Amino acid sequence: MTDRPDTGRDDAEQRRSDAAMTVPDLEAWFIREVLPLEHALMQFFHRSLRNRADADDLCQDVYVRVCEAAQKELPRPAGPFVFAVARNLLINRVRRDQIVSIEAVADLDTLGIALDEAGPDRSVMARQELRRLQGALDQLPRRCREAVVMRKLEGLSYREISARMGISEDTVSEYLTNGMYALADFLHGEQAGSKS
Repeated sequence: MTDRPDTGRDDAEQRRSDAAMTVPDLEAWFIREVLPLEHALMQFFHRSLRNRADADDLCQDVYVRVCEAAQKELPRPAGPFVFAVARNLLINRVRRDQIVSIEAVADLDTLGIALDEAGPDRSVMARQELRRLQGALDQLPRRCREAVVMRKLEGLSYREISARMGISEDTVSEYLTNGMYALADFLHGEQAGSKS
């Protein structure tokens, strides 16, 4: 076993990390190791988030998780650990914010999650609206329906739809225009037509 030079600080920090961290030790470590990373952390969040106001909240969440972990064992080195926590929180945020497609919610009972609803009548009305929309989509010509679904539900650009379908962007635009008019006529014209 080779002898290391006694630096005092490294040994003291190692002993503190092996024992339970005291609040003053944790604060000193946090100020010395984590706070200098705040600027880079905020830049990371600003590049990754659509809503920049969420960056402050996520940064605070990172600090909480890092401090909780440091109470058990000091992460060495701190930087990679902090950014790993930030990345994981960001991934969780993106997963939580994902939009659920119409097909997935057509039958809400199959989702198996508790819904925050005002009452059963609201749920019935929402299901009826989804079924009407699905029925309207089913009435569209196949290629037109594909373009509408790719644009409105999957969020693809005209260029991406053009590449997937093997058609020009002008044709994509025509399909989308015709499809949206047909959907509007079916969904809103149906009510007007039934009154006459």
